[in-house]
Amino acid sequence: MTTPEIGVIGLGNMGRGIADNFAKAGHTTSVWDVSRAARAPFEERSDTTVMSPGEMAAAGAMMIFVVPATPEIEDSFEGPDGVIAMTGEGTIIFDLTTSFPDDTKRIAARAAKHGITYLDAAMSGGATGADAGRLTLMIGGDMKTFKACRPKLDAIADNIFYLGDVGSGHAMKLIHNMVTHAIFLTTCEAGHMAERAGLKLADMIDVFNVSNARSYASEARFPRHILSEKWDARSRVYNLNKDLGMALRMAEGLGMDAHYTRETSAFLNKAIERGMAEDDYSLLYPIFDEIREME
Repeated sequence: MTTPEIGVIGLGNMGRGIADNFAKAGHTTSVWDVSRAARAPFEERSDTTVMSPGEMAAAGAMMIFVVPATPEIEDSFEGPDGVIAMTGEGTIIFDLTTSFPDDTKRIAARAAKHGITYLDAAMSGGATGADAGRLTLMIGGDMKTFKACRPKLDAIADNIFYLGDVGSGHAMKLIHNMVTHAIFLTTCEAGHMAERAGLKLADMIDVFNVSNARSYASEARFPRHILSEKWDARSRVYNLNKDLGMALRMAEGLGMDAHYTRETSAFLNKAIERGMAEDDYSLLYPIFDEIREME
């Protein structure tokens, strides 16, 4: 069996691109996903090897978790064939999930007891950024380990920020996402207002993009996924709702009344109630008013 330098766990919208870019950069790359269908394309490739997280840990790989959140990582820790039981010397974990910082600190402490260095590396850039190897990473954890691994991370990211102790990356990501999602929904509201006023949505976006109202939502999300009517932002409404729930929990723990985050979360909760959990979140735009008017 090939000894992996990098192990990528989670081959969904983000993980596929991340694994591709490590392999293209010449790193000996192993991959895993609980879904056999997700693993299948990599089984046919000569530049990747499919192996379990436990096998990656036994080989002392730099493990990159691109799964939904902390519970999925903890699942991989369990059992005689899991990461904890099989870990070898020098195993490093980079947690690219969007997770609650206190949960990250807890699992990092557990990993440390078994000689595993655990860093959180929250990411931004979406699936297109993952495909292009142009993510932004927000990293917390041991600085010496970060500096040693930095050259490898250049294969998947062009903006890398070291922010401090473990949990710092995930804290920054929650703050980032509460702003991102609020701006997206505000832009949706503005679009519906413009259309009611007899203006074209495309014209509004053009004006925004050369004015102070510009944002990633106006520059990328609306042109690529909404104006195009492709509805393919490649992230579920569930993901946005999960992020906002954690951001609210974080704000409450800090003694803050995060008003705009609560309003954004309330809208997303209505969308979930409508049965949109698994829908691409670009589809929030066409029925924005209907969701907002739900009791």
